[in-house]
Amino acid sequence: MKHLPNIISALRILLVIPTVHYLWHNEFAKALLMFFIAGVSDGLDGFLARRFGWFSRLGSFLDPAADKLLMTAIYLTLGLMEHLPVWLVGLVIGRDLVIVLGALAYRLLIKEIRMQHLLVSKLNTGAQILLVLLLIYHLSSLPLAAHIPVQLITFLIYLVTFTTIASGLAYVVIWSLRARHLLKVKTQ
Repeated sequence: MKHLPNIISALRILLVIPTVHYLWHNEFAKALLMFFIAGVSDGLDGFLARRFGWFSRLGSFLDPAADKLLMTAIYLTLGLMEHLPVWLVGLVIGRDLVIVLGALAYRLLIKEIRMQHLLVSKLNTGAQILLVLLLIYHLSSLPLAAHIPVQLITFLIYLVTFTTIASGLAYVVIWSLRARHLLKVKTQ
């Protein structure tokens, strides 16, 4: 049972395939359902890990990897379909690449890294998810989908832009200062 959170995370990775398939074929209600299931599974694996202490090294990588893979695939697909601006997709993916490559460099050159989620990063994640949810719902033929104001989606695009830039810069500055401090301490 202690591996259940990891199994759920692995299944969430598998949900990327049907989610992207449904998006690409304009089956937005089905894509929304897959995204909803992925969200519930993310909450469930986190709950199980915390509630029963079922934490593992694999889970510490698998859970965020599943989340990033799903969001990256959705943003990339919506960008290729021209439902999201290509520059926004590039910005979102670029920020994640900078953070991952920076964390890898820090780990290899300095020491073990423990990522701490910043408030602006949590706001960015929430804005990214809300944008995807509302956009896919707006594109669907579900009840009231046509009533989502385009101005709200536009606002969310700019909110995601701002929080993506702010959180990316915050991570770069904070981890650069930590690395500089640790290197300075090592050379003394």
